[in-house]
Amino acid sequence: MTSRDPARVAVFSLGGTIAMTTQPDGTVAPALSAEELLEAVPQLAGLGLDLEVQSFRQLPGASLSYTDLFALADAIDEAIDAGAAGVVVTQGTDTIEETAYFLDLVHSGHAPVVVTGAMRNPTMAGADGPANILAAMQVAVSPATPKRSLVVFADEVHAAAAVSKTHSTSVTAFVSTPGPIGYVAEGEPAFHTSPAPTPRLLDPNPRDVRTALITATVGDDGSLLPVIGEQVDGLVVAGFGAGHVPATYVDELQRLASTIPVILATRTGRGPVLRRTYGFRGSESDLISRGLIPAGTLTPVKAKVLLHTALALGATSADIRKLFEEGQSNESR
Repeated sequence: MTSRDPARVAVFSLGGTIAMTTQPDGTVAPALSAEELLEAVPQLAGLGLDLEVQSFRQLPGASLSYTDLFALADAIDEAIDAGAAGVVVTQGTDTIEETAYFLDLVHSGHAPVVVTGAMRNPTMAGADGPANILAAMQVAVSPATPKRSLVVFADEVHAAAAVSKTHSTSVTAFVSTPGPIGYVAEGEPAFHTSPAPTPRLLDPNPRDVRTALITATVGDDGSLLPVIGEQVDGLVVAGFGAGHVPATYVDELQRLASTIPVILATRTGRGPVLRRTYGFRGSESDLISRGLIPAGTLTPVKAKVLLHTALALGATSADIRKLFEEGQSNESR
């Protein structure tokens, strides 16, 4: 590419609110193509980009599967290998945090991958999709952008491992801890920090696996644990507080951890799973001594993405323990 050639951006639309239109019954559902999404952003013409556009899926975010995500990762790699300087993915906000983190785990690291969407569908006043697409494009082609998977929403840039959807309707639903790594102002992205390192899980031949997430709640006797445990290759437990579960969970979790990887996360949404502070039956130190793997600061949702992706790519329980331990080491840097 010469200095006068336009930057090439590969755009993949997966559906979601950003692509929804009104149905005969008055509700909305995904219908707009990737080309139609971009037509709603006339400012793109001023960026002088070479856009390669693909309507990859037409689904609500809640219906995306790992089959879809692995296929998307392959298509992204092909686009980057063919010369794309950046990638933009539009999808439903329900699962943006999962898609973005998955892509960060399997990303080759040769170009930025920016995931965005909309909280207001195109039929609503103040629909936010066009502004989010424009900002995502600006981030995707900026030389300052880390060659990682990122989420761009409401002019903020979030690291994939840290971002969560925290509100069901607000246009500022996406929040990360300790905060965004950058923002977009006057069409230019600015970064004040870099994303923390994440594991790299590169393998062209994923296998079908099944994982589950169970959340501890008051009064739960744990009777569903053996039922779920029989059906899965790995399990994430979202415990109370710093990583605690009812005493009724303990024996079954210990049994499961002897046969499959069992990850211990906190349901609080912020802060780490501790390792050696509490000592009662069902505490974090008790569960870790029984073979559970602490998730560090990964939310239960992100912990499940890492567990599922690692298992799909053939990781053993020992491999998975090492992945989570390395992630906690990176957090402390």
